[in-house]
This record gives sequence, C-alpha cells and structure tokens, in this order.
Amino acid sequence: MNFKGKKITDIVSVVPSQISRFDDEIENYSFSRAKCMKLKEIMGFDEHRIAPENITASDLCEFAFNHLVENKGLQRESIDAMIFVTHTPDHFIPPTSSILHGKLGLKEDSLCFDINHGCAGFIIGLQQAFMLLEQDGINKVALLNGDTLSRKINNKDRNSFPVVGDAGAVTIIENDNNTSDIKIFTKNRGKDAMVLKIPAGAFRMPSNKDTSKDIDVGDGNFRSLENLNMEGASVFSFVQLEVPLMVDEILKVNNLSKDDVDYYMFHQPNKFMLEKLADKIEVAREKMPNNIVEIYGNSNSVTIPVNITHNLGSKLLEDKKLKLCLAGFGVGLTWASMILDMGSLNSCEIIEYEE
Repeated sequence: MNFKGKKITDIVSVVPSQISRFDDEIENYSFSRAKCMKLKEIMGFDEHRIAPENITASDLCEFAFNHLVENKGLQRESIDAMIFVTHTPDHFIPPTSSILHGKLGLKEDSLCFDINHGCAGFIIGLQQAFMLLEQDGINKVALLNGDTLSRKINNKDRNSFPVVGDAGAVTIIENDNNTSDIKIFTKNRGKDAMVLKIPAGAFRMPSNKDTSKDIDVGDGNFRSLENLNMEGASVFSFVQLEVPLMVDEILKVNNLSKDDVDYYMFHQPNKFMLEKLADKIEVAREKMPNNIVEIYGNSNSVTIPVNITHNLGSKLLEDKKLKLCLAGFGVGLTWASMILDMGSLNSCEIIEYEE
C-alpha cells in the first residue's frame, strides 16, 4: 500500500516500574546455573518489566495518553479515531477500545476499534491509521499498542518467560502534505499460524481444570495449555528467510540502498535473532538495535515503539529527518515492513507507569 501526506507526530511508550531479573529467576528453570548464564549471554536475557496483576494493557496505554494530554498539549477532542492493538484485552466483551474511549474522554463521534494482533501489530496499526486518515473528517488518529502477555507465559518456561515484557505505547498520526510517500508491505502465512499460539482459554478449547495444569513438555520446560507455546526453530527459520526478502523488496520499490536507511527499527523477539537478522540482511548491527529485550523484554506489538523511544528518542525531536525501516514479524504468521522519514516529533519518550 502507498500513502501520501501522513506523519507521526508523537510516540510515548510506557513500561511497568516492576523489574524482574533473569539471575533471580534461574531457580525456576530445570537447567544448571552455568547453562542458564550461557543462555543469558547468547539470547540477551537480563531484565524485563512485568506488570502487577491488577494492571492491564489498557491501563498502560491510558497512562501514556494522559501523559501526552497533561504534559505535551494533546487535546482530547482532536482525536478523530483511536485504534487499540493487543493480544491481552480487558474482557471478551466489550471491546477494550470502547472502555478506553470512555476513560480517555474522547468525543462521541470518534471511531474506535480493537485489532487482535501481535508482533507485526505496530505496522498493521499504522496501516489502519493511514487508511482512516484518507477519509474526510479524520485528521488525527491515536494508535494504542499494549500487551501484558507475561501472565500468559509460564514462569517455568525458560524459552519464553525470560524474554517477555509488558508495555504500552501511544502513537499520534496526522495528515501532513509536506511528507514523503510511505509504502507498507504486509504478508500472511495462515497455514502456519499455530506455530505460535495459546491453545486453550477461548472458544475452540475453553478453559477447564485440565487445561490449567502444568505439563513437562519434554525439554525441561513446563507450561499449561493456557500458556504461550512457540515452536522456536520454525519461527526462527521463518524470520531469517522471509524478513530479508521483504526488506530487499521494500528497499527496491523505494529506490534505496541499504546504506540509505539510517536505522532498522525492528520488532525484537530476542538479541540472538536480531543479530543473525542484521547479518543476513548485511547491515551493521549498530543500525539494527537489539537491546530492548535485555532492558524491558519482548512486549509483542509494543517492541517497535519501545525500540524507537528508547534508542532514538532525543534524535527524533530534532529537525533532521531520519530514514527508518520498520519491520514486525511473528504471530500469525504475519510479517510487515515500511520505510518512512521521521523527525521533528512533538514528543518521543519512554516513561514508567505510576499507580
């Protein structure tokens, strides 16, 4: 898809103040301390942010939105549409976007809806925002990404729990005729959707006393059918094969070389995967930051805004435009990418949630 006259003006990410450390979690895993420390080095395990049980993804996004209102001059009545992207809604019914509409004090004729998406969810959300901005009467869209996926991952699963993190983000997008065209590629491979799943808990397999039992899955990890289950080798192979091809494709249609891009701000499943991906694409690892998991954790669709605000926050407040390639990949299986110029933002920061 090709869009004209669209601009990101604000990005605020929010993380819980509660820090969980891999070194303190080692006793949960049926692995020697020496092997755990080797995993820490390779995968980038260190700290991650875990939300208290009473805090939801919508709470994190509400906090970030109110920060923009109270500290950055965002006007609630200026929001013509609001999109909430999450895998962890407050309820099955009503939509969490409806709850947020009320809490954020948005006007009654603002369009609000949820998108159930994960790793590529930031780019999917931006695409939806851009399409909404093509409509008369919609001039400013708030994209909210949030997940508290930590409570759906077993803390005895050393493959997944050390990398998970909870976070939220608010991105404001507006019409602006002084911007370059933006092209977005999205692809799906639904036949392989179940390589990343939570099997039980919805209507295909409702929760019961058996689905909540921890099971030794055979590699020293424990999880129940209500926990996240990822076929790691399949996901790794998919990312290493398909994402470089998409990056080559989007560079080609933009008439750009790899060196023309200032930063590759990608979804961050773990440090190891990003290092291998940078090598496969043949770009310097310094241009593809991979430090988010070891500081905050993998927060699903929120990793890209967390990546941007943590690593480029001050740079993007300057007048100079940076050319960024964004890419998200994973749950679905879905992968998406875009290239855009970003700079002169009103705000670009990461904050801690306070109750």
